[in-house]
Amino acid sequence: MRLGEGESARPGARLRAAMAAHKPLIIPGCYNAMSARVLEDVGFPALYMSGYGTSLSLLGLPDAGLVTQTEMALNARLIASAVRLPLIADADTGFGNAINVARTVEEYIRSGVAGMHLEDQVAPKRCGHVAGREVIDRDEAVGKIRAAAAVRDAIDPSFVLIARTDARGAHGGSMEEAIWRANAYLAAGADLAFVEGPASKAEVAEICAAVRGPVFYNMTGISPRMSESEMAELGIAVCILPGAAMRATLMAVHDFATALKEHGPMAEAEFDRRFQQHPVGNLHVFSGFDRIREMEAAWLPAESATKYEGTLGHMPKPAE
Repeated sequence: MRLGEGESARPGARLRAAMAAHKPLIIPGCYNAMSARVLEDVGFPALYMSGYGTSLSLLGLPDAGLVTQTEMALNARLIASAVRLPLIADADTGFGNAINVARTVEEYIRSGVAGMHLEDQVAPKRCGHVAGREVIDRDEAVGKIRAAAAVRDAIDPSFVLIARTDARGAHGGSMEEAIWRANAYLAAGADLAFVEGPASKAEVAEICAAVRGPVFYNMTGISPRMSESEMAELGIAVCILPGAAMRATLMAVHDFATALKEHGPMAEAEFDRRFQQHPVGNLHVFSGFDRIREMEAAWLPAESATKYEGTLGHMPKPAE
C-alpha cells in the first residue's frame, strides 16, 4: 500500500467487488512494483502478478520451478504495497504438499494479496504453455485445495482462491480429466476454476459449459485470443493477460539497447526527448517525489524545506 493512503476493505473484498462489477473482469499482468504502478495509472480495476514475470525479472530464469516461495511472496508483497488495486498472485504449486500450501496461503494473505492461484503440477513445475508438464494425482491435488480453503476461511474468508489444473495439456492428460479436476477443486472450496491451456475456442466453450462454477481464463500462449464480448457470451468470470507488459518491456529495452550500441550515447538523448513527451515521461513525478514533499511538509519541521533552496534538479511541488 502506498505511503499515506489507506483502504478500509480487505483486498479480497475489493477483488470480489471488481469481479461483480465487470463481466468478465480483464486483468493485465505485472512482474514488479514499477510495472504495477504503470498499469494502475492507466486505470485497470485489478492486477495479476505473473509467476513467469517474477522468475524472469528477479532471477533472469525461465518459469521452470526455479523461483522459491520466499521470492514469490516477497514480490507479491512489494507489488501489493505499491498500488491500491487488488492483486491476484501466481502461487505455483504452493511450493510443496498440502502442509506447505497452508503456509503459502497464509503468507500471501498477510502480504496484502487479494487472491492467488494454485496449480496441480508435479514439482518442479513449468510454464503452463510449455510442453513436458506432469500433474499430481487427484487425491493429493484435491487435498491441497482443501488445505488452502481451510486457511483462507480461518484467516480471511474474502481472500479469493483460484484452483488451476494443467491436466488438459500435461503428459497423459485430457479435457475430460481437466474438467473433472476443475469441478473437484470447486467442491473442495476454490472460488474459481482455472483450466490451463485450452487450444481452441471450442475447448474454452466446453470448459465454460461443463465447469460448475466461475471460470478463470488465461489468454496467452497456446490459448485462443477472444474479445471481451466473446468471453462474456461464454460466461468467463476473469481473464488475465499475464505476459503482455513483460513482453512490451523486453521489446522496448532491446530496441533501446540496439540503438545505443549502433548510434552511441546520443541515442539516449534522443530517447529522453521522446520519453519526456510521454504521459509517464516525468519520471520523478510518476515515482512520487511530489508526494514525498507533501509528507515532509505535513510531518517534518518547517525548516526542513530549506534544503530545496539553491539546489539543482527536479523540484518537487509543495502541497497546495
